Amino acid sequence: MNIRDGLKKAKRVVVKVGTSTITLPSGETNLTRMEELVRELAALKVDGREIVLVSSGAIATGMNHMKIKVRPKTIPARQAMAAVGQGVLMHLYETMFASYGQTAGQVLLTKENSLRHNQYINSRNALLALLEMGAVPVVNENDAVSVDELKIGDNDTLSATVASLVDADALIILSDVDGLYTANPNAHKDAKPVSEVFEITPEIEKQAGGVGSAVGTGGMITKIEAAKIAMSAGVTMVIAKGDRNGVIREILEGEPVGTVFRAKDAHLRARKAWLAFGRHIDGNLTVDDGCVRAMRGGASLLAAGIVAVDGDFKAKSTVRVLGRDGREIARGIVNYGTKDLRRIAGKSTKEISEILPKAAHDEVIHRNDLVMMV
Repeated sequence: MNIRDGLKKAKRVVVKVGTSTITLPSGETNLTRMEELVRELAALKVDGREIVLVSSGAIATGMNHMKIKVRPKTIPARQAMAAVGQGVLMHLYETMFASYGQTAGQVLLTKENSLRHNQYINSRNALLALLEMGAVPVVNENDAVSVDELKIGDNDTLSATVASLVDADALIILSDVDGLYTANPNAHKDAKPVSEVFEITPEIEKQAGGVGSAVGTGGMITKIEAAKIAMSAGVTMVIAKGDRNGVIREILEGEPVGTVFRAKDAHLRARKAWLAFGRHIDGNLTVDDGCVRAMRGGASLLAAGIVAVDGDFKAKSTVRVLGRDGREIARGIVNYGTKDLRRIAGKSTKEISEILPKAAHDEVIHRNDLVMMV
């Protein structure tokens, strides 16, 4: 079946709205575009779809409300703008959804909510309960207290995590770009749009450029990271430009809009999804080809297959496992910190006990704590 044909059957849909989509060039909130988006989402709900909205724009909305023209540079000032903007933004969404007979419920998440498995599951249960009640969850990063996310601004990743949390069928990211290109179209006139992506390769990652908007903080690279999460969680993802009325319905009708990323067939179980996407990534382990084959066959990651260790992390941290070509193969929780791993990398299990007499684990990452990404 064509990838886009599957979107026609998507029942549970997460829609991420970028700052540039709901903000005018002057910095004012684009009420007309917001109204149209809400009308479109409300109509989709009437058609029987379940909708989760992930909305950026809290800081920009706060700036507009406080009549501040230049984006604050300090974290406390941006947190203050977010504190103001979140309330204003949610009031607008509540009012607009109510005018179409729909109820919106605000959900503020932080990275800390996902670091502990019980909080990850609680977030999932709260979102599912809202959907069961017929409400539209409106999700945002809790920028008023979150520091790391304010630095990297990846509500794209947040939307993919939410899509994974609620077992969504589709994730639509609306932005100021109309999809992935073979190169940065602003710098390369011969850059061509990419209609479909079946797998995130190093080449695809290289095609992702930098920040695209003056008012938002995300770029194409954060959307590629979001695609990794969505695809691994069994969610079909689409990146499209959000400045045109009817774009969401066109996507869900299978029209060739933007770039579509094909979902993998196997959904990650809840704990595996948490291991892969709910925890902060602290470093990288590069492994040899034999190790990659073994992990794909269901084996744990052993020290013998490790060829390089990057980062400064402790035992029980989450790391990426890369192939020799730099491609991400897996993620997992390590039993050893950086210092010890560099000592035992490439060594057999017998040698580990000689190098680290107090070593408690034969595996660097046990298969129960390992999630394959490809």
